[in-house]
Amino acid sequence: MGVITANELKTRGVASIDAALKDQDEVTISVRGRERYVVMDMEAYNRLRVCELEAALYQARREIADGQGIEESVDEHLARLQTMKS
Repeated sequence: MGVITANELKTRGVASIDAALKDQDEVTISVRGRERYVVMDMEAYNRLRVCELEAALYQARREIADGQGIEESVDEHLARLQTMKS
């Protein structure tokens, strides 16, 4: 993974990010020698989000199969939330 310094980002702006992302999906921004942030293009970000959503769906299905989840309608869910507030 490439690294852009905060000073380079300050002087070159978004052009430094564009240049770094030409050859890779993500780039680290370092501040005072420490890696602090990760920047990626939208296509890479969207792929990551799809993976996160698929993992959450897999986990929810597994919990339901193991008897840990609750299957209910929207109305039943809202009613249960109301009783939890009280």
